[in-house]
Amino acid sequence: MPENSAAVLREPRGSLVVERVPLPGPAADEVVVRVRAVAVNPVDWVIQGTGPVTYRWLRAPAVLGSDVAGEVVAVGSGVTRFAVGDRVVGLATGTDRGRDPMHEGAFQEHTALLERLTAPISPELSDDQAAVLPLGASTAACALFQPKHLGLPLPGAADAPRERSGVVVVWGGSTSVGMNAVQLARAAGYTVVSTASPRNAETVRSLGAEVVVDHGAPTAVDDLVAAVAGRSVVGAVALGTTSTAACIEVLRRTGGTVLAMASTPVSLDGVAGRRRLLPGALPVFTRLGLATLGLTLRARRAGIRAAFVWGSSLRDDAMGPELWGRVLPEGLADGSIRPVPEPLVVGHGLDAVQSAIDRQRAGVSARKVVVTL
Repeated sequence: MPENSAAVLREPRGSLVVERVPLPGPAADEVVVRVRAVAVNPVDWVIQGTGPVTYRWLRAPAVLGSDVAGEVVAVGSGVTRFAVGDRVVGLATGTDRGRDPMHEGAFQEHTALLERLTAPISPELSDDQAAVLPLGASTAACALFQPKHLGLPLPGAADAPRERSGVVVVWGGSTSVGMNAVQLARAAGYTVVSTASPRNAETVRSLGAEVVVDHGAPTAVDDLVAAVAGRSVVGAVALGTTSTAACIEVLRRTGGTVLAMASTPVSLDGVAGRRRLLPGALPVFTRLGLATLGLTLRARRAGIRAAFVWGSSLRDDAMGPELWGRVLPEGLADGSIRPVPEPLVVGHGLDAVQSAIDRQRAGVSARKVVVTL
């Protein structure tokens, strides 16, 4: 029987500790994967640093992490798409409410993945390249295709109109979610206008954005409105602390009525690094609540339907199996979707996961921090 180790959050706000943990067994709808690479997302340091407030349901000990690539070592009784030995990439949802973070957290040598949130890896794709995909692609897909957000038809959907028209606005096109939103919207047949820094603009254009404006320019909103050029705007995806206010203005001026918010309007970076979370962080959380309320009211007054995106919510709807069972495998095979951003491998082994989380919190641009195992 294989052994298993994990980088474990032993106590709230503690550092990750590598230790032996039970080997997960697959439920009927799960595969157990020998993990070969994991990627780090901002949510990992948010949970580690602010979990007692933001993830109050999560109890220690816990294994964090969402992005997994590796090979299948066991399959559940109901699994039909995978067999032992298959190379796969998948979304681990162990830190969600009602899930088991020790059973299905990413930062361990073996983890359980739901079959419906797992896709095959082609021989041409390395584990570290594949590992960047799961949470970014899933969050982007939720923003674009879930009915409570933009509600667009998925790429290749049988019941979708043959001709699709309209513009999708993606503010923050060089972020992990933004890159995936750009290419998924293009794969679905829509025109995309986006923002990025000048050094990342060409990368965002290469993913299918028709126009990329400088998000730091004082004329960024005017430039996006000009890029829309009077065409119908089917919605906007907001990424970054200032993105929601900017997208509301773009939508107000272009007639768009749907906004998917994928970032908070106040960064939690400063609070996550505090020695003590409370009471010192209360002013930050108060600003966050007031800013969110103010933006929601502003959107409502402008006739815009705005809602926050939860990237793993596709686990419980019909879009999850469609995205992971058809759209991603087909898109990766024909080149219309590629795993983005580029991986930034910062270490090997579970001992490197904590420093990888710290590296992500320090800031990366158009890359995704990855650890190989």
